[in-house]
Amino acid sequence: MTQDPTTLRRLYGRRKGFKLRNRQQQLVEELLPRVAVPLPPRGQTLDPAALFDRPVTDVWLEVGFGKGEHMATLAARHPDIGFIGCEPFQTGVVGALNHIDEKQLPNIRLHMGDALEVLERLPDASLGRVFLLHPDPWPKARHAKRRFVNPGPLDVVARKLRPGGEFRLATDHPVYMRWAVMQMNRRDDFQWTAETPAGWETRPDDWPATRYGQWAESEGRPIWYFRYLRP
Repeated sequence: MTQDPTTLRRLYGRRKGFKLRNRQQQLVEELLPRVAVPLPPRGQTLDPAALFDRPVTDVWLEVGFGKGEHMATLAARHPDIGFIGCEPFQTGVVGALNHIDEKQLPNIRLHMGDALEVLERLPDASLGRVFLLHPDPWPKARHAKRRFVNPGPLDVVARKLRPGGEFRLATDHPVYMRWAVMQMNRRDDFQWTAETPAGWETRPDDWPATRYGQWAESEGRPIWYFRYLRP
């Protein structure tokens, strides 16, 4: 039975952290309103292609983009694809705004909040890729229900990915890795692409590194890269 993802909302800490410098405040006040995803009321559909000023051939969404380096790199490589980035923390949103401004990336839209708020409003089969990179592991057993890789959120991702679409997940946390394998192996609506250990222990060439991933590599922590296709 499909689980209602609204019952599995994650709890975030303070969304606002450091005091913004003048330039950062300017980006939040002037650029963010221009690139923010306009959420319709719950129950109404959001047209992803209509978010962008230019026609796009596909739309990809990143859940929790950190400071946006992975999303910005892909957006620069694929100017014909529209990107939706969801991040609850102001620090990360400011980082993404800097990338958009400095690299002149018109194909990125941002939502400062829970990714499920956007995913639930998108039409089914409307996304080509969904990224979940180094999510909060919530390592304690009593917090497992707060992980994004759970039946409710995964049900939503599966519905929103088009056939042949891809769900990409990366983690350097062994607890989350084991949990992800267990959860994903229970499903028949995602097909794991790895055929050998190298298929999930090595970052693919078309997968830009994140700031957190580079930090994990510098400390010698293994990172697991999962790619799942939507049949």
